Amino acid sequence: MNYKDKLKECMAIDGAIAVALFDYESGMPIATEQGGGKSLDLEVAAAGNTNVLRAKYATMKELGIDEPIEDILITLGTQIHMIRPASSESGQGLIVYLALDKAKSNLGMARMKLRQIEKGLEV
Repeated sequence: MNYKDKLKECMAIDGAIAVALFDYESGMPIATEQGGGKSLDLEVAAAGNTNVLRAKYATMKELGIDEPIEDILITLGTQIHMIRPASSESGQGLIVYLALDKAKSNLGMARMKLRQIEKGLEV
């Protein structure tokens, strides 16, 4: 699979700053893409967001919640960060991280488009 094409689709989402596809087990990025304006260290983002997911899964287990995570949203003053585990069987273990400019994005549309893109991911 050409992950770069999928990431380019993500970068076409209004307000996209950066996107990374990373492996849940290792926390390492498989592919990354950034826009021209702001720059993020996507290796740091992948590792940190892996920790966020692991913490959430551990908390869910302690609470007895046995459901898949659709996405995790982190809203900052000027940005929105979306963490979305791949939901398809063929994409198990892949995580998409998308950073958006809060002023230039529509959260509902971004979630819908990211969901569509993520469904086509395969390991």
